[in-house]
Amino acid sequence: MNAHVLVTGGAGYIGSHACKALRAAGFVPVTFDNLVTGWKDAVKFGPFEQGDLLEKSRLAEVFAKYSPVAVMHFAALSQVGESMSEPGRYWRNNVLGSLNLIEAAAEAGCLNFVFSSTCATYGEQDNVLLDEDSAQLPINAYGSSKRAIEEILENFGHSAGMQSVIFRYFNVAGADPEGEVGEFHRPETHLVPIILEAIDGKRPELTIFGTDYDTPDGTCIRDYVHVCDLVDAHVLGLRWLLDGRGTRVFNLGTGTGFSVREVMDASGVVTNRPVPWEEGPRRAGDCTRLVSGSTRARVELGWSPGRSTLQEMIADAWRWHQSGHYEG
Repeated sequence: MNAHVLVTGGAGYIGSHACKALRAAGFVPVTFDNLVTGWKDAVKFGPFEQGDLLEKSRLAEVFAKYSPVAVMHFAALSQVGESMSEPGRYWRNNVLGSLNLIEAAAEAGCLNFVFSSTCATYGEQDNVLLDEDSAQLPINAYGSSKRAIEEILENFGHSAGMQSVIFRYFNVAGADPEGEVGEFHRPETHLVPIILEAIDGKRPELTIFGTDYDTPDGTCIRDYVHVCDLVDAHVLGLRWLLDGRGTRVFNLGTGTGFSVREVMDASGVVTNRPVPWEEGPRRAGDCTRLVSGSTRARVELGWSPGRSTLQEMIADAWRWHQSGHYEG
């Protein structure tokens, strides 16, 4: 029987793509999700267990039922602006929930842990290409909560022998090119789908939050990675752990940054439609520029983000957007 991998947040955007990649790689992904932001219709590639990370007894039941060889942990609250106004939710959900998960995994003898972290742990470090040794100076509760979880994993590495692969990734975009799963948040918070909704008339316009940043066109710059490339790295990270290669941190970015205006302009070209937009004030907690300067994942994992061109990410997202969503 194929080995089980427990995927928290497997009904969400990245988690559902990871489940598809895991099944293609010969694993059985077990989705654990409370469906607060995830979608039951996205669970297509393995068993589903509904539950919350704050329910320790429920976690223990799932570990006992499936005896997974590893955990792939995506479940988290992830809106930067919200984390600034409601930090308690982020510390409770992200940190306490992850601590429960890590403790349950250790108690079950499941000592391989792939963690979805974020470049937000680096904070505001303008004009710096960020690598895995860059200082972690988060400026919002989301980034701080992820940094804390990394530290918990380090502690459990010492106390329980837990191995972890930590992925600090940059902005994720795109969708499964075969259309089985895609990005669908309510409310939508990510730039590419917001632009596509504006193009399609599903919202009045795109709001650009801040046009006075110290960048060539005044808007924030981010490093974008195709979701399929991202989850391929997670499967490589899982194999790294199963081969006994030990704990490691990897940035997942292309090393190329695009401004909000550049993404907007490219979306107009790909869809051949105008993008309605308006200018808004800066959002608290937003960094000016976040771009990866690391090649560690490429060199050590053999990762190749071949789909992560701006045009391909937008085209795949647009195809998904036009195909209909989980709400039908």
